[in-house]
Amino acid sequence: MPDVSDLVRRRLWELGRTPEEASQRSRWVIPSQVVELLARGGRGFISEGLARPLARALDVTESRLRRAAGLPPVHDPRAGIDTRPHLRVVGQDH
Repeated sequence: MPDVSDLVRRRLWELGRTPEEASQRSRWVIPSQVVELLARGGRGFISEGLARPLARALDVTESRLRRAAGLPPVHDPRAGIDTRPHLRVVGQDH
């Protein structure tokens, strides 16, 4: 299970987002210095109140962030949605 630092680092890379942009997406609740510290592997305590803004900053569900932070789960109506890629098999016509 990834920890918060792994999740922050990976999501910033996947989104091509800077810590400042992530801070802005959190509506400035999470300072860019905190996002940068987490991305560099620093250990930080994520409280119940910071879980939702940090999840918004990283474009992940709150339940995913809470799982990584070791916080108790919350109800997420999207939890049952399958997000695997839908692949189509293309055969050869002979």
